[in-house]
Amino acid sequence: MNKPIGVIDSGVGGLTVVHELMRQLPKERLVYLGDTLRCPYGPRTAEEVRRFTWEMVDFLLTKNIKLLVVACNTATAYTLAELQEKLSIPVIGVIQPGARAAIKFTTNNHVGIIGTEGTIRSNAYLDALHTIKSDIDVYALACPAFVPMVEKGILSGDYALDIIAQTLLPLKQFSNMDTLILGCTHYPLLKDVIQEVVGSQVTLISSSEETARETSTILELQQMLNEENEQCNHQFYTTGDVEIFTSLTNRIFNSSIDNLKSVSIEKVVI
Repeated sequence: MNKPIGVIDSGVGGLTVVHELMRQLPKERLVYLGDTLRCPYGPRTAEEVRRFTWEMVDFLLTKNIKLLVVACNTATAYTLAELQEKLSIPVIGVIQPGARAAIKFTTNNHVGIIGTEGTIRSNAYLDALHTIKSDIDVYALACPAFVPMVEKGILSGDYALDIIAQTLLPLKQFSNMDTLILGCTHYPLLKDVIQEVVGSQVTLISSSEETARETSTILELQQMLNEENEQCNHQFYTTGDVEIFTSLTNRIFNSSIDNLKSVSIEKVVI
C-alpha cells in the first residue's frame, strides 16, 4: 500500500523514531510533524496535550496516511487509547514498546524511567511495566530540563553534563538499577551524556527501535507494506522555526533533509 506513515511529536525528538523507521522500513514514505512551536508538552495539562495532539493528527490525516506513530511519550500517555478508538487506521505509541524492551534487558528487575513531567505524572510506563511483569521494581523521575535543552541544540559539553548530572542525582538512591528507560523521544539525543552520568553498568532503553519493529509487524500483518521500489519522498513539517529544526535534523541524520515546511495547525478555541 503506497500510502505514507504519519509520525507526530511535540518537537524534534520523534525524529529518532523516524530515523529508525527509515532504517527498518526503507520502502515506506514518512510524513513527520513536530509541534516545536508549543514544545515541550511535559508541563502542559492533560487537556492541552490532548488538544494539541488532535490538531497534529488532523493535519496528518489530510496527507492520507495509512498508519500513525505517536512518537511523543506525553502524547502517548494521554491520547493513545482515544486515538486508537476513534481513528480507522492503526495507531502505535512509544510506551508499550519501550516497556517491553526494558523487561527484556533487565536482569535484576530494577528498572528506572526518566521522562517529562506529564509522562511521569501519568504513570503510563509504570502501568505498562507492571501489566507485563507485576513484580518489577520501578523508580520514575521527571526531567523537565532535558527537552528544552535538546530543542536548543545543547546535546553535549560541560553545560549539558552539569544539568544532566544534577537532574539525575535522585537515581543514586535506586542503586540496584540495571536498566533505564529514556521515556521521551528527545532523550536519545542526550544518550552519551546520560550514559556517562549513570555508568556503563546501566542499559539505556530507547523505544525507537522497538516502535519501528512494531510498526513493521503491524503493516505486515495487515498487508499494508509498500511493495514498490520507487524513491521515498519523505515530508517534514514543523510548527516552529525552520532553521532551528534543520540544524537539529542535521545532527540526527548526519545530512540535510528535503521537503521541510513550516505550518500552522492551531485551531481557534471558543
